[in-house]
Amino acid sequence: MASQILAPAIVRRGAEPYEASFAAMRAFTDARTPETRDELWIVEHPPVYTLGLGADPSHVLDAHGIPVIQTDRGGEVTFHGPGQVVIYLLMDLRRRPGARLFAREFVNRIEQAVIDTLAAYNLSGERKPGAPGIYMAGGDWNGAKIAALGLKVRGNGCTYHGVSLNVAMDLSPFSWINPCGYAGLETVDMKTVGVEAPLADVQAALARHLVQQLSAPPAPRTPT
Repeated sequence: MASQILAPAIVRRGAEPYEASFAAMRAFTDARTPETRDELWIVEHPPVYTLGLGADPSHVLDAHGIPVIQTDRGGEVTFHGPGQVVIYLLMDLRRRPGARLFAREFVNRIEQAVIDTLAAYNLSGERKPGAPGIYMAGGDWNGAKIAALGLKVRGNGCTYHGVSLNVAMDLSPFSWINPCGYAGLETVDMKTVGVEAPLADVQAALARHLVQQLSAPPAPRTPT
């Protein structure tokens, strides 16, 4: 096996029911070998609520008929729908030096890719300690969540699930849940904060920044 790590392949799956993507991610991960190339799947889902492994179903306040699906990712409840970029990361972290440490860095790099994507549209995003995802920094929507993150990392280092970025959505379904388990958490999209951008363009931008982040050398370890 070559020592060089190939950049993840970009797979555009288009509009697809969540259940189809979920089943395909697990099947891909079950079947992959040490030689299988990593992939990033770009999808757009019909309206759906998904629950993480430790999610409290009571955080779905009123589903209004939207399907609620239990998943095996981390995190609480979130919403996926049209006008949202969803990218699933099917990665093998064992290929990275210090794979166990890289699992934490992996999350950081995904978040940085979202921050870099927003910056390309002159939007400022930031992390919040203990609350995965990206939040608006400054302006009228300061603190509102614009991107969500939820992953599954198997014991063998293989990952699936991923990241979602709100571009131009009907945001009402977020008000029918406690997003990510936080009552009253405001959720926003790029259109609401003044950016009109085609979904395909933002999909391509986020995929590009993810590839850049995930192909970069590992961060140097800081002495402890």
